[in-house]
Amino acid sequence: MLTEQSAYSNRWRRITPVAKGTFSLCGMIAAFSCASSTAALAVALVIATATILGAGVPILCYLRIAVPALFFLLASGLSLAVSVDFSSTLPAGTVLRLATSELPRVAYICSRSLACLAALLFMTMTTPLTDMISLLRRCHVPDTLLDLMTLCYRTLFVLSEATRETMVAQSARLGYSTLRISLRSLGGMIANLALQVWQRSQALHLAAQARNNDGALRFLEPDYPDAPRSISIATAAGGIMIALTLALP
Repeated sequence: MLTEQSAYSNRWRRITPVAKGTFSLCGMIAAFSCASSTAALAVALVIATATILGAGVPILCYLRIAVPALFFLLASGLSLAVSVDFSSTLPAGTVLRLATSELPRVAYICSRSLACLAALLFMTMTTPLTDMISLLRRCHVPDTLLDLMTLCYRTLFVLSEATRETMVAQSARLGYSTLRISLRSLGGMIANLALQVWQRSQALHLAAQARNNDGALRFLEPDYPDAPRSISIATAAGGIMIALTLALP
């Protein structure tokens, strides 16, 4: 939900998604073009600065969204930096060793992944999903995939609201006063949500049959002022970023 709040409240909300998608794509190209971990970190810093200072995304909101992905990146980096020695003579049989010779390579991979993460966060935190779907439709992404994205997006908010209302109703009846009652309330909420998911999926199926499954789900696209100018600026900024990464050692 924080991602959607940021996407609808940032300063670049009314900029065409083509420009933001172009800059994000250039950021990923720059990340893969980096020859060193220092250059990749510089790309990540530039894109994060554009997201926070340019688009006006609150830094606390940015960190709250980025922290889960950063923990996953940290775990992946540790798994690459640690090797398993099966030929150990110790009683345990296997020993975990730090592969010091692989640390520069691990740092290079993690820094490039961090730059790609910053590029993806820039796109998701400045562009609502409806605008992304319009952009993907222009890129000739299959309509079936876009319809599934739309339905999952809608269901996410419906279930979130149903979960909140259920928890409020259960709390009003002291449903979380003790551990035993809390577990029973949690089980009841999960069962209720499972039933709602089934009922809503049936309703969506009947709605699709009523319209004969004819055509993709469409949205009214807003008008974006100065779209050619925004695309030109985003392309120039992305090109400069790629050129600088190629020039850096």
